[in-house]
Amino acid sequence: MFLTSMLRVLLTRSFKPFIFEGNFDNNLEFEDLDDLGLYVHIPFCRSICDFCPYCKEEYDEKRAADYKTALLKEIDIACRHMTGPKKATSLYFGGGTPALMIDGLEEIIGKLKRYFVISEGIGVELHPSDISDMNLKKLKSAGVNMVSLGIQSFDDDCLRKLGRSNDNFKEKLGMVNNYDFDAVDVDLIFAIPGQTSEILAKDIKTAFDNGATQVSTYPFIDFTFADNEYKPMPEKVKKRMLSDLVRSSAEMDMERTSVWTFAKRNTKKYSSVTRDTFLGFGVSATSLLKDSFKINTFSIDDYIKRVDAGLLPTSLTTSFTKRQRAVYYLFWGAYSMKIHLDKFEKIIGTPLNKMFGLEFFLAEKAGFCRRKGNRYEITDKAAYIYHYIEQVYTTSYIDKMWNISRKVAFPDRIVLK
Repeated sequence: MFLTSMLRVLLTRSFKPFIFEGNFDNNLEFEDLDDLGLYVHIPFCRSICDFCPYCKEEYDEKRAADYKTALLKEIDIACRHMTGPKKATSLYFGGGTPALMIDGLEEIIGKLKRYFVISEGIGVELHPSDISDMNLKKLKSAGVNMVSLGIQSFDDDCLRKLGRSNDNFKEKLGMVNNYDFDAVDVDLIFAIPGQTSEILAKDIKTAFDNGATQVSTYPFIDFTFADNEYKPMPEKVKKRMLSDLVRSSAEMDMERTSVWTFAKRNTKKYSSVTRDTFLGFGVSATSLLKDSFKINTFSIDDYIKRVDAGLLPTSLTTSFTKRQRAVYYLFWGAYSMKIHLDKFEKIIGTPLNKMFGLEFFLAEKAGFCRRKGNRYEITDKAAYIYHYIEQVYTTSYIDKMWNISRKVAFPDRIVLK
């Protein structure tokens, strides 16, 4: 908490915390935004994994059908003021387990295509249990060209500690590769209790050897509201494993595309978070606009009631100061390890070096970044610091916000100091 507060004060030049207010604004102003991404949240799972903090519940066919109807209504409500089709870079389905609504995905995609021209592709998260020839054919038919597989580990002991089991992962990856997706991402978790760097390196090699074009790795984090039997390993162990992860990926000639992501060179990249602006649809989905950040309610019942009344299901909104918006951009730019000066100025309205010139001068001198043309590139040295800050941010900010939102459908106010 102290670290996040100190960084917020230093970078925003203000003691003002991030304040999220209960919101009943029924308009989303996005038509003039560039690099707009789209996200749809499907909150249903066959069973609930203890380690997963995301908004989800066990699948029920009727409830999923009601949710799909509400989701289509939300899209119409959000887009009803549009004057014409809007370019969107990408569309991602996350969850939950989106494939549990696979027969409705084509309809949802079709609805969004009434309002948006999607230029870079459509991605869907897949649980290994949902990988079948029938489902893969349906995804291709719906226009999906990128998939992310939630494998987490190929090691049986690691999977057991996550409450999972190996569902013929190698065979499932091979099946996916028969369908020529532009990007095949494999999600892995590192620093699982008892996991070693050797086990992690083997997991990464197994993923790439069996057809992954990209591996996204995430540290094991214990949210206060999760029901984990096993606790995260010490931070020094996580740092060492991340260092080993970077080294082993480099030895395989993989390109580091973000702090925790590694990909085969010259392949399409799968990412659902590194967008300058985005619109989120469904429970718990978020929207990042020019100077505000919005969160939908986490309650499926209240979500359905809200859209049935012709209202957006927005639960909380924060209105950024100029410096707060700049810090948000820098945070996610640092995650992707590239901060573009032209994008920064276009979004914030002020040149980066005018707003943070001293900070970047000192960062270059310390070896945390280097100027390359019209961008700053974050070094591996700085990525370790980002890794630590991101985990502190998650436990200080996201954990608090999600914990409250899980209990209260429309909170009056949340203050993040």
